Amino acid sequence: MLKLQAINKIFNEATADEKIALDQINLELKAGDFVTVIGSNGAGKSTMLNMISGALTPDFGEIVIDGKDVTSLPEYKRSQLIGRVFQDPMAGTAPTMTIEENLAIAFSRNKKRGLKSGVDKQRKEFFLQSLETLHLNLENRLNAKVGLLSGGERQALSLLMATFTKPSILLLDEHTAALDPSRAELITNLTKQLVEKDQLTTLMVTHNMQQALDLGNRLIMMDKGQIILEVGEEEKKDLTIAKLMDEFQRIRGEKLTSDRTLLSV
Repeated sequence: MLKLQAINKIFNEATADEKIALDQINLELKAGDFVTVIGSNGAGKSTMLNMISGALTPDFGEIVIDGKDVTSLPEYKRSQLIGRVFQDPMAGTAPTMTIEENLAIAFSRNKKRGLKSGVDKQRKEFFLQSLETLHLNLENRLNAKVGLLSGGERQALSLLMATFTKPSILLLDEHTAALDPSRAELITNLTKQLVEKDQLTTLMVTHNMQQALDLGNRLIMMDKGQIILEVGEEEKKDLTIAKLMDEFQRIRGEKLTSDRTLLSV
């Protein structure tokens, strides 16, 4: 469902500020895989997601989604294959539009445009049923402006919108990091529920090691633009935070010292 082959990206090449953001990244996700991605700041995690979404173009390498080579495909065309939820609850939704209007836009993302009304009776019923699964009472607030929702409510709505069309690949970029613990737990549980329901192929970046262990069937660790560790389904079942940190030290010869990562333990 997703294949990254020899992906490289250098920022500010041939200058004093040159940075190798991605260095020979090779990664494959089969249909239904849920891969969590951890690593310290600057490891290349979000750059990799931006490369998949089309927000960035690799210097060289190949990106294939659902059998299609999308390496040169612009972001707006690639969005028909991808659902994405960002760290910032303010991203991913239109704050001046209503919940219903946001849902209508998301619903139509991978469909041909027509002259029919944006929301008919059948589609509205679908929206209501979908919102009920969030257990946030949003089904009774269809005409509320999204900008008036709390951060947790907006992130739940963003997650629902990203999964509406059953995308070929779902990208989650630290989508619980900006929320308080109770809301983060709500979104984490909702993520598990929605991904399992439709068996969505998912790539989730997180600084929270426990979250990376609790969710998904595979795990990768990145550092300095490289994937330094890949953990399969069976091995992941017995993995602990202590073992992860020991593995980093064994591979890199130094302790994992990212404050954000350690604080998320």
